[in-house]
Amino acid sequence: MDPAAAEAARQAWLEAGLDGYDLPDFIPLPSMDDQEPVEPPLFQRPLALLTFSYTPERKLVWNNSAMKFYKNPPLNAPLDRDYDKWIKRPEERGRLDGLLRALRRKAVRPEASRADVVTWRGIMTKIITAPYETREGWDLNAMFVNDCLYIEEHSTDAKLQEKENMTPQHRLMSYYGYAFESYCTTDQPLRPNSPPQGDGWGGPVDTNVQWCSVVKTKLGNLRIIMGAEVDCVREKFTGQPDTFVELKTSQVIRNQRDDQRFRSKMLKYWAQSYLLGIPEVVVGFRTPEGRIANVQSFQTLDFPKIAKERGDWDGGVCLEFGFQVLTHILRFTRFRQKHFKDPIVWRINFQPGVGITLKPLSLDTPECDEVANGEDREGFLPNSYYDHIRPQTSESDSEME
Repeated sequence: MDPAAAEAARQAWLEAGLDGYDLPDFIPLPSMDDQEPVEPPLFQRPLALLTFSYTPERKLVWNNSAMKFYKNPPLNAPLDRDYDKWIKRPEERGRLDGLLRALRRKAVRPEASRADVVTWRGIMTKIITAPYETREGWDLNAMFVNDCLYIEEHSTDAKLQEKENMTPQHRLMSYYGYAFESYCTTDQPLRPNSPPQGDGWGGPVDTNVQWCSVVKTKLGNLRIIMGAEVDCVREKFTGQPDTFVELKTSQVIRNQRDDQRFRSKMLKYWAQSYLLGIPEVVVGFRTPEGRIANVQSFQTLDFPKIAKERGDWDGGVCLEFGFQVLTHILRFTRFRQKHFKDPIVWRINFQPGVGITLKPLSLDTPECDEVANGEDREGFLPNSYYDHIRPQTSESDSEME
């Protein structure tokens, strides 16, 4: 099939089902009682389109200045080192702004014009792992503009303040993860299997500094562009995710409870890495006193095999659910948006063990105003970006309300 015919078939598929007219505003979770094996949609290997960095001053720059290389961390190293020197980025709304700026770059522009979904990797992780999430619900905001669905995390001032005011113990546990990254990374590549140099400390932690990658992929027939922070690369940066490394910490496994806790983390380890094409996850197991006990490298593709053997979760179920959710939301919002001139902001609410509900936010209400938060935005999209991508209207659009 030639590209033009393939695109026409894809659009026809997306617009099937009366283009969303008959779709409900609720998406149930898949039944776990069905033992039939799931045939998941194909997931295309992510292809990197560009990378960018955030400086200590939180300025976005189009280079790899924040990129780090993996190195072996020293065992027994204290993860509370320089805790009092931590430069912690203030909690902020999960805006798409940096990713949207990337979409207007020459290297990304052609793919951006064809994308069905634009979001951060963290959002996709929430969606595909929802069938197995039993504790935490979440809220997202979505907008369908010019044939593309944009999704951001919804945060309120109260939620941001709650995160900012985490308990001292929770804050220290959070720092352990960043400290492990400092022990595991360096500005210059080292030879393979090089022993730790000195005490291995990479310097005070500054979470303003980030290195990010923008990738394109396909889940089934859906073209997706995602952005995400990348911890480091192993040995060299090829321009693609094939040498990316994800760094994690977990408590050392001493008993069945610790083992269960680690097994529960594997789902998100897999989802976060698989979605971006990261092949390796390095886990630092820490003692209760906060020291590195041992370090283990996992291949991302091995996590689903381990989980399936233990009956914990099925990656195929995750991918199938993610595909169904995104397809449903695309059809649902496309149908309703075509009958309105002004963009609609949608709230996507997930309740663990129940499912996902969609609802429009009425204009000029506190709920809708909270999304823009008094900023120069159309919904949650910056006005400068919205003006660039919004569909052109004419006087013939008399049916618009």
